[in-house]
Amino acid sequence: MKPLAVSGGDPAGIGLEIAARAWLGRQDHALPAFYLIGDSAALGSRARQCGFTLPVKVIGGPEEAPATFSSALPVIEIRSAAPVQAGCPDPAHASMIVGAIDRAVQDTTAGKAAGVVTLPIAKKPLYEAGFSFPGHTEYLASLAEQATGQPVRPVMMLAGPKLRSVPVTIHIALSDVPAALTPDLLEDTLRITARDLQSRFGLARPRLAVAGLNPHAGEGGSMGREEIEVIGPVLDRLRAEGLDIAGPLPADTMFHERARANYDVAVCMYHDQALIPAKALGFDDAVNVTLGLPFIRTSPDHGTAFDIAGKGLARPDSFIAALRMAAEMAAQQGPSA
Repeated sequence: MKPLAVSGGDPAGIGLEIAARAWLGRQDHALPAFYLIGDSAALGSRARQCGFTLPVKVIGGPEEAPATFSSALPVIEIRSAAPVQAGCPDPAHASMIVGAIDRAVQDTTAGKAAGVVTLPIAKKPLYEAGFSFPGHTEYLASLAEQATGQPVRPVMMLAGPKLRSVPVTIHIALSDVPAALTPDLLEDTLRITARDLQSRFGLARPRLAVAGLNPHAGEGGSMGREEIEVIGPVLDRLRAEGLDIAGPLPADTMFHERARANYDVAVCMYHDQALIPAKALGFDDAVNVTLGLPFIRTSPDHGTAFDIAGKGLARPDSFIAALRMAAEMAAQQGPSA
């Protein structure tokens, strides 16, 4: 398989050190070949700060990564415009952070890499530098549209050993959710989720469990009418087409062990409704997957953790899971990936 392209994320966070830890454990974890896009000097400095001995080799392109991977962590160089200090984010790093994402997507859409794995970014320093997207997911969708000329509806999925969950609305205020929860958005999210679970996860007929927006899924309209007026009609229409969909269901009874045995993915109406159970059930090994893109994208399910950066405390578990999941998805898609 072609190597995975890893964008370096915010260099002041824990991304560099979990990439280093993952590479050092590559044989124990049977990791697929990957290369990091970022500042090799910052990577080497962080490894030394955390007490690692890390061989690093700057490569000219993805095709060099597989042969290099066994003996050194391959890096495609994008230098930072300012010094990097662990735990101290700087808007001056923004061009490198965004440039690494751009390069990872370019390599993947060009067929040189099997997929994109993104290390964590922090939104505030990027916003201060003029970054205008709500987050990684939305920016990747924009890059996909530029590459293909086709509109893209990105769908976030948190995937762990015990639960896959999808939020229909993502990075918006809770007060804005009811207005944003349109029939078109819900239908697109459900179709994309079902399609990608088939094509990238090998599920012939995915089982989708859909949460209601309101307590007790609206209690027949006494606690809100979104289930009756928005969610229910979409589910009925898709069920009539043959999709395996249950709901709208009360969210408070969807996530215990017996309930989870009845579905392959939980589709939730807003960010925390989906992410709280996903992180509670798999904080160290859940993976953020973006469905709906014309390329594979995974990411560790945590942030930059500036408070522990450079202290050698960061665990690579979620990043390792993200690498493995990206490789499994690429293998499921076949040689074209």
